[in-house]
Amino acid sequence: MSIVETSAGDAKNDAEGRFQPHLLGRRTPIAIVSAIATTVPAIAVIAVLLVLFSKALPAIKYNGLHFLTSSAWNPGNFYANPVVTNGVEHPILAKYGVWPLLTGTLESSVIALIFALPLSVGAAFIVAKKLPPRLRSLAGTFLELLAGIPSVIFGLWGALTLGPILSKHIYPFFAHHAPNIIFFRLFRGNTGNGEGLLTSALVLGIMVVPIIASTTRDLISAVPRLTEEGAAALGFTEWEITRKVTFPWISAGVIGATVLGFARALGETMAVAMVSGAVLGTVPHTIYSTYSTIAAAIVTQLDSALTDATGLAVETLAEAALILMAVTLLANVAARYLVKRVSSTSLPIGKGL
Repeated sequence: MSIVETSAGDAKNDAEGRFQPHLLGRRTPIAIVSAIATTVPAIAVIAVLLVLFSKALPAIKYNGLHFLTSSAWNPGNFYANPVVTNGVEHPILAKYGVWPLLTGTLESSVIALIFALPLSVGAAFIVAKKLPPRLRSLAGTFLELLAGIPSVIFGLWGALTLGPILSKHIYPFFAHHAPNIIFFRLFRGNTGNGEGLLTSALVLGIMVVPIIASTTRDLISAVPRLTEEGAAALGFTEWEITRKVTFPWISAGVIGATVLGFARALGETMAVAMVSGAVLGTVPHTIYSTYSTIAAAIVTQLDSALTDATGLAVETLAEAALILMAVTLLANVAARYLVKRVSSTSLPIGKGL
């Protein structure tokens, strides 16, 4: 009898040792509960999408495809008699466009990742490889505490402390001394009072750091020591071990952690609303420009939207939320594709070894 057959027989024997074949394939309560639990996330996502779509459907009919390309954000005249367009009742002169909000959302999230990713990976390598055990545990605790700080505290700190300091002592230097070429031209211009794209992106980056760093630290700790010691025995330098051995082991996980941080930046609300300037209908032209994101616009416009008796303003916010959710889902799908490509093309000990 094979090992598999023996294990199956032992699992299905009764108290007297008799085999119970009718029990094979029978679902236990734990298996049933686990199967139900695995479907809950998918059901929740589908339910949210359906609710948002049903709520946003009138706005989709009224705004059309111009909603994605227009920069206007005018709720119209709430005091005049409403009119009907495309079968949708709305205030006169109401016109909405999500392009500046979508642009601001993507720009701030990408800048936040540019700032947070190297800092997070570097911090993770230092914590996992360089610090003694006691300091390693202490640094890990601070990383986890940083992840648990409410976003409104980050927003308050960015609006009252970080933004004013940067606008007075850091931004003017870059604004006056940055070369007048394509990339660095973004840093030239009016630096404002500390609110704007760069400040909110830095705040977002600090909020993203613990998500990427803590995950990367755990991944580095899981790399087999024998693999790294074998590379060292072959004469690899510490940098070569990190680049050709450690990082190929953790690259797929780092991509996943980066997407988690990107999703956090895309959906962040209060911190961005407090630091961005909350300006609607304007695409940021410089890195200091005030702007808004989809999530921040929803929280700042909801009160006034509720005063629209026709409901179009609230339905438009639901449409904007639907677009934000679609962007987040697309980012996760792209990340899964990248993880699959990296996992299938990189060897466990690095290419070329």
